[in-house]
Amino acid sequence: MAEKDWKDCIRSLKGVVLDMCGVLYDSGEGGGVTIDGSVEAVKRIKASDLKLRFCTNETQATREQFVAELRRNGFDISVHEVFCPAPAAVAILKERDLRPHLLVHHDVVPEFDSVEKSNPNCVVIGDAADNFSYKNLNDAFRVLIGLEKPVLFSLGRGRYYKEADGLKLDVGVYMKALEYACDIEAEVVGKPAQTFFQSVLTDMGIEPQQTLMIGDDLVNDVGGAQSCGMLGLQVRTGKYRPSDEKHPTVKANGYVDNLAEAVDIILKYRAHSPFLRAWWKAQS
Repeated sequence: MAEKDWKDCIRSLKGVVLDMCGVLYDSGEGGGVTIDGSVEAVKRIKASDLKLRFCTNETQATREQFVAELRRNGFDISVHEVFCPAPAAVAILKERDLRPHLLVHHDVVPEFDSVEKSNPNCVVIGDAADNFSYKNLNDAFRVLIGLEKPVLFSLGRGRYYKEADGLKLDVGVYMKALEYACDIEAEVVGKPAQTFFQSVLTDMGIEPQQTLMIGDDLVNDVGGAQSCGMLGLQVRTGKYRPSDEKHPTVKANGYVDNLAEAVDIILKYRAHSPFLRAWWKAQS
């Protein structure tokens, strides 16, 4: 989307939702690598009148753990501003009186401490990384195939993501394997599920058309947000690939090189509205 085409959309914005991995940082050892300009970009959004939330499919650590790491790297982020799949899955398990067999990263297991796990009647998988061994996948398969009505929850359905040393397979690949083996369809908790995005909108107290999602994943970030009526912007960082801009079914409302550029455009055009002109002048 050309910069001039943003005007009408951006002037009506009341909130921004940011993906984290691939937008703020590339994951990896020691908390990963911060993407240039992203720390300052978050500060600039928070200094405006826009509401801000973070929406991630991160399932290799508890929410408290990865927020603490991001804060050490300079990001102004609070735990209550972050929406991720594991806490949402716990709420569903309790509501439906389900006992999960977990195939998740060992660092996210504490998120499920409050849930009964004996004699499991469902399976929850997340980005388990090296825990995705044949044995562990087969154990999950045996639980599912042994149930009269198997239930599989997947904490996201991404195909791959980017770490500092390159692209890595994501949970969606293993979700598909269990779906195929058991002839079932997983219930996705996290992006791109509409219920997940709606929980963020409800917390912000604004309408979908007043909200912009910024992510590096065209299908799960942008497409998922658009399916809820939100605007979707893709950054050319993280897992972005040039072929994304020619995707046959999902077209972002706009593309930018990084989060810093996105924030430049948002604040520039919002400053053109009478309500914000004085604010922008004070910031310049």
